[in-house]
Amino acid sequence: MKKTLVSIVQVAVTVGVLYLVFHDPHKRAQMGAALRMADYRWIAAAILLYLLVEVAAAARWHVLLQVQGIRLSVPRVTGLFFIGMFFNQFLPGGTGGDIVKSYYLLKETPERKAGALLAVLFDRLVGLVALVAITATLILFRYHWLAQTTLTRRYLWFVLAVLAVCIAALATTFLISGLNLASRLPREFPARERLIEVSAAYHLYARHWQGSLIAFALSLVAHIATFFTFLFVAYTLRANVRLLDFFAVMPVERTISAIPISFAGEGPREHVLQVMLNGLCGVAPGVAALIGTMSFVVILLCSAPGGLVYLFYKPSGAPAPVKLRDMKQEVATLEHEIGEAK
Repeated sequence: MKKTLVSIVQVAVTVGVLYLVFHDPHKRAQMGAALRMADYRWIAAAILLYLLVEVAAAARWHVLLQVQGIRLSVPRVTGLFFIGMFFNQFLPGGTGGDIVKSYYLLKETPERKAGALLAVLFDRLVGLVALVAITATLILFRYHWLAQTTLTRRYLWFVLAVLAVCIAALATTFLISGLNLASRLPREFPARERLIEVSAAYHLYARHWQGSLIAFALSLVAHIATFFTFLFVAYTLRANVRLLDFFAVMPVERTISAIPISFAGEGPREHVLQVMLNGLCGVAPGVAALIGTMSFVVILLCSAPGGLVYLFYKPSGAPAPVKLRDMKQEVATLEHEIGEAK
């Protein structure tokens, strides 16, 4: 029931914010004019850049799996990655892909179940650390520019608050890991099992710091390539915006659209870009919002092949098909077993 209500809220937020963004006839006229004048060669470039995002992210996961001693063939790793991409984009919540990847990886590597879960967890974690690093750097150097207007300043302060929470959470989990406190927490402590997983991941990947550093570098490549994807969509619509200015705006959009209050960030993404690009770069509101929607379409197009991979993927030792609910239950059971063992 709780998950159903969360999904309903996400869809409601998406529909409500999209209505606020697109209901104005003047904005729709701006969008229509931009689409008629668009240079669609830049869309091809945007698609190629997002394919680079996927290559970098898949390579990062491959590195993290190797640190765990999990050595799957490239087709297997790539297949699992694209399945995860598909479910992350097409399911509310943004974590369905992690569940599916974890489940199938458990079936591929039954002798390394704990390592499989930690690889998926650290994949998310290192991506978050890279985003925090990029966001902090760009805001540090462009703070006064980003805070020029009242509306952009509000978004900036919100992102700074989120950034502070993320840094505090990362520092807390790192401290708990370093002092080996996770396993000493009472069994009733909220998120105890997840803290134990994070602690185990920290210890393992700290020992294999070379692999962790490569994964971090690949995360930076993935995030920057995502920025270029959105920029090329802006060029498609002939938005006159400088690269440095656009890159300063993107961490704000990426941070807010990653908060799971809407379906795959739709709605908040358009509103953030509308406010930031219009207020700071002079891009017409309708065009700024359309940049968000068209960029999301590019991401969907690049993620959609994962659905075909899912239909034909034959995991080792797993019955097919398996309901997502059953996958979640098996993954949750293993997480509990790891927590109990610690």
